[in-house]
Amino acid sequence: MQIIHIGAWVALGVFAATAATDAIYVLFTAAVAARRRVPAATWSGIWYLLSSFAVINYTRHRYYVIFAAAGSWVGAYVSISFMKRPVGETRR
Repeated sequence: MQIIHIGAWVALGVFAATAATDAIYVLFTAAVAARRRVPAATWSGIWYLLSSFAVINYTRHRYYVIFAAAGSWVGAYVSISFMKRPVGETRR
């Protein structure tokens, strides 16, 4: 039986990086939808920088994918929660 070693700091880093990556992705998508070129390009660059940390770590150790998925969910949820809604749109 193989012993699984998961570094707490690396797991936290992967979680935080993917949470930030998904939050940035939401902002990138909003900028693209609004046809705002400079913000979309800026968010895109930041998105790739953040995602590289998580990808490098979870490709070396497959169990970090769990932390990446959790961070991704949290990042998308939080970023959508804080985005301004168009007038008249209700929350679901």
